[in-house]
Amino acid sequence: MISRRWILAATLAIFAGPGQAQSVKLSANEIEILLSGNTAVGLWEGTAYRQYFDADGSTIFAQDGARSALGEWRVDADTGEYQSLWPSDAAWESWLVMEYGGTWFWVSKTTPPTPFEMLDGQQLVTE
Repeated sequence: MISRRWILAATLAIFAGPGQAQSVKLSANEIEILLSGNTAVGLWEGTAYRQYFDADGSTIFAQDGARSALGEWRVDADTGEYQSLWPSDAAWESWLVMEYGGTWFWVSKTTPPTPFEMLDGQQLVTE
């Protein structure tokens, strides 16, 4: 069975064109496919994290040395942005999701592009 992530990566490769790496902003539908039911892994402010995006709109953020946080996530179809809401937030925070040279990036107006990898399914615990 071909994973949704593989289909998305292949689709983006077609649009990137041969021989040149191009930055690609994911559409709302592509973000839904990439995140839903999967786990993002990367460094956040220098500390390793894992974030699972449940298809029901809940998300769990687990960071080394800290208590896990339960939040909500959604994709704004009009703006094509991933949005998250955590218990301490007053409003939804928006992020673009980009792909460049085979790497995914969170991009916002207030932080530099932050690379991450995607793992299939819920993988909050490392083996």
